[in-house]
Formats: sequence, structure tokens, C-alpha cells
Amino acid sequence: MESEQQRTRAFRRVVPHDPRMVGDEPDYRFTLANERTFLAWVRTALALAAGGLAAIGLLPDLPGSETLGLALLFLSVLMAGSSYRRWALNERSMRLNEPLPPSRLPLLMAIGTALVALGAGLMFVIDQS
Repeated sequence: MESEQQRTRAFRRVVPHDPRMVGDEPDYRFTLANERTFLAWVRTALALAAGGLAAIGLLPDLPGSETLGLALLFLSVLMAGSSYRRWALNERSMRLNEPLPPSRLPLLMAIGTALVALGAGLMFVIDQS
């Protein structure tokens, strides 16, 4: 059985501590740029969620619309959840004067979006047949 300490460590790997509690305050321009990037990821997650809900609610007669909508909602949740982690790790690195950590989020989102777009295109081609 997993101990409380192991669960806490696993949680902290996904949701880091508040990065503002370590290191020195970086140049405010870098902090604001990091925040703007975080907000851009959140806006994109909201757009994906809106697209997913629209696909489910507005395309009920199109075969596969629920699958398309759920895929968009999944990408939205992935992006929204990952964006805080990315912001926190970048902020921590700036405060400790360390290199920024690598991120797989852009690659995952590019692949996920391409797959959803291909699936949506196939759905429309099949529906037109």
C-alpha cells in the first residue's frame, strides 16, 4: 500500500509547489512574459473546450461527433493541466537562475491537434459520401 509521503511526492511531480517561495525575484519582464505565455495556453485550452462542446452539441447527426468532441475536450484538459506546471517550473528556474526545463507540451499538442484535424476531416468526407 502506498504511503502518504509517496502520494504527496507523486502529486508534487504533477503539481509543483508555488515557485515564488524560492530563489530571488527575477526581472519583472520575464515574470510577466511567463505569465502571458501561461494565459495563452489557458486561452487555447478554453477554445479547445468550446470546440469540443460545440462538436457534441451542434453536430448530433454527424457520425463521430461525440468522439471528436471528447478528443477536443481531452486536449483541453491536458493543456489546461500542463500549463500551470509549465508556468511553475519556468518561474522556479528563473528564480534560481537555472536553464528553463524542457517541455513536451508543444509536441503533444501539435500531434494531438493534427490527429483531431485528420479525424474531423475523415468524418466530413465519410458524411459527404
